[in-house]
Amino acid sequence: MTATTTNANAQDHLPAPPATAPPAAPPVPPAAPGPPATASRRTGSGLPTARLHPLLRRLTGDEKHEASAHSTLDVLWVLYDRVLRVSPDTVDDPERDRFLLSKGHGSAGYYAVLAAKGFVPEEWLDDMAGADSRLGHHPDRLLIPGVEIGSGSLGHGLGLGVGTALGLRAQGLLDPRVYVLVGDAELDEGSNHEAIAYAGATGLANLTAIVLDNQSATHGWPGGIASRFTVNGWSASTVDGRDHDAIHTALRAHRPDRPHVVVAVVEPKE
Repeated sequence: MTATTTNANAQDHLPAPPATAPPAAPPVPPAAPGPPATASRRTGSGLPTARLHPLLRRLTGDEKHEASAHSTLDVLWVLYDRVLRVSPDTVDDPERDRFLLSKGHGSAGYYAVLAAKGFVPEEWLDDMAGADSRLGHHPDRLLIPGVEIGSGSLGHGLGLGVGTALGLRAQGLLDPRVYVLVGDAELDEGSNHEAIAYAGATGLANLTAIVLDNQSATHGWPGGIASRFTVNGWSASTVDGRDHDAIHTALRAHRPDRPHVVVAVVEPKE
C-alpha cells in the first residue's frame, strides 16, 4: 500500500498528458475588407456608402479630381441631410437656404449627393461632361436644379456668397442662410481676402463658409485657417471633416451678429 501511495504522489508532479489539454480554438476566418480608415471616424447618421458609392462610380471622365470629390462627400452629406432648408420642391423658394460650391473640382461628389436627394435623375450621372449632358466638370446653375452658381475659376465662390447674403438682407429675407464650400488652396486667391474682410466688417450673420482643409494650400496662414477669418470678426469652428456630428454641431454654432466659418480638416491630398 505504501508503494502504491508513493507512486500516486509522484504522478501528481508529472506534466499533464496532452490528452487533458483543452482543445485548440478554431481558426478565425479572415475579416472582410473594411471601409477606408477615415470612415471609422464618421459618426452620427454616417455616410450612406451603400447609396453614394454606386452613384459616384457612375460618374466617369473626371478621375483626376476623384480625391476632391471624396474629400467633400462628408460635408456635403451633412449639409443636405441635416442642415440645409432646401428640397427638390423648394429650389425656387425665396425662403430656401442657399448652398454655393466654390470648390468646383468636387463636382462629382456634389452630383452624387444631389442625385441621392432627388434633385437630379440618377441617369444623368452616366453621361458626365458628354455632348448633351447637363453635368459638366463644373456645375452650371442654368442646367442643374438646385445649383445656385456656375463655378469655374477657383476663388470666386466666397465673394458670390457675400453678394448673395447681402441681397437676401436687402430684400428683408432674414431666415435663409448662405453656405459656401471652399478649398483651403482657394484661400490663396486675393478675392477671398476681400470677401472675408467685407463680410466681417458688415456683420453678415447669414453667411457660413466651410473650408475643406486637405493641406493643399501653397501659402497657408499664420495661426491656421480659422485665424484668417477671426481676425476679421468672424466666429470659427475647426472640426474633423469626417465626423458627422462634429460637422453638424459646428454648422449650427453661428452667432447672430457675425459671419461664421467651419474649417473641416481631412486627410492630406496625395
